Amino acid sequence: MHLHETPGNMVDKLAEFMGRHDFFILTTHDPADADGLGAQLVTACILRGQGKNFRIINASVIPKHFKYMDPQGIVEQWDKEHHGNMVEQAGLILLDTADERTTGQMKEAVCRSKEVFVIDHHEPKPHAAFSGIADPSSASTCELTVELAKSLGAVLDPQTALAAYIGIAYDTGFFAYPKTGPRTFHSALTLFELGVKPNDVYRHLHENASTEALLLQKSALSSLTLHCENRVAVQILRLEDFAEAGALQDETEGFVNFPLKAKEIVVSLLLKESPEGKIRCSLRSKGNINVARIAQELNGGGHINASGFKSELDIDQTLSLTLAKIAEHLDRP
Repeated sequence: MHLHETPGNMVDKLAEFMGRHDFFILTTHDPADADGLGAQLVTACILRGQGKNFRIINASVIPKHFKYMDPQGIVEQWDKEHHGNMVEQAGLILLDTADERTTGQMKEAVCRSKEVFVIDHHEPKPHAAFSGIADPSSASTCELTVELAKSLGAVLDPQTALAAYIGIAYDTGFFAYPKTGPRTFHSALTLFELGVKPNDVYRHLHENASTEALLLQKSALSSLTLHCENRVAVQILRLEDFAEAGALQDETEGFVNFPLKAKEIVVSLLLKESPEGKIRCSLRSKGNINVARIAQELNGGGHINASGFKSELDIDQTLSLTLAKIAEHLDRP
């Protein structure tokens, strides 16, 4: 994949890929987020406009707080017995990630498909395995797919436009993160003109949590500790915290961002135990602290100011290792 590709070149590459296949599988990282889901739905519109057959299949069910993005239920959960035979016949489009290791149970499908095409806005890792479109200058994959849809003459229905706007708002922090630029607003305007109401998006993203999630956030904040001369905040959620609150694993949206409200804190880390035994780790930062590099060193990835990884170590070991990595990066130019 090549950085700084021209819009025309990106459109040509996608058109050529679509021309090589009749059937497509669309997938994203696991768990899916608003940007990945929105980009899948926009890409589905592009394929539909080209008269192509497709299935949207992810490793796990859509997280509870994003289910409203797919009211028709077209996003499926991977079932090897049900979906396994179709993989070899498909051109697979990998959205919002270029790393098959982030796709959970879909990794098998990615590796077995006829050809993989990536559409992603993250910094590509060296020696990327798959070709496609990698544009880290784009603020979100939804922004990128809206541009592609417009160039290819695809018509976005109102529900897909809403999903795409949600993805853009989610990945840009409502147009506040550093990558937000003119392209972001051009894509948002395209969706606004299709009937999207920004207030509806805000309510979906920020006024839609369950009471159980609120109780879980109380537990997260009660665990808050400060490190590295109060510049790093850590929150920890254990399995018993989820059980006590009655909350689901995916009901932690926004928790990791909260400590960054404090002026002195430049990095926030959230560690949470998962039922499968792994520790899920989310990193957020302000300014030029590149938490994507930290996550990459721990076999994860993401954006400069928002990234994550999974750890096979226990919480205490994971915390110790991650804090050491953060400390190494804090004072780098």
